[in-house]
Amino acid sequence: MTRDPAALTAADYLDGAREMAAADRPYLAHLLAEEAAKRTRDPATAAGIRAAFLDPTTAREESD
Repeated sequence: MTRDPAALTAADYLDGAREMAAADRPYLAHLLAEEAAKRTRDPATAAGIRAAFLDPTTAREESD
């Protein structure tokens, strides 16, 4: 892994997002996936990444 964040690719961020999702860290997974989507040139692929890692602060359902 590189120490220079500018050298990271969309795939690197997506791998990190998957790792955070597996570790039950949904907000970090969302942030990493959002960065992966920003670094993706294809709009359809970026939309798919965003759909796979929804923002947990807006996606959660409240219960009484």
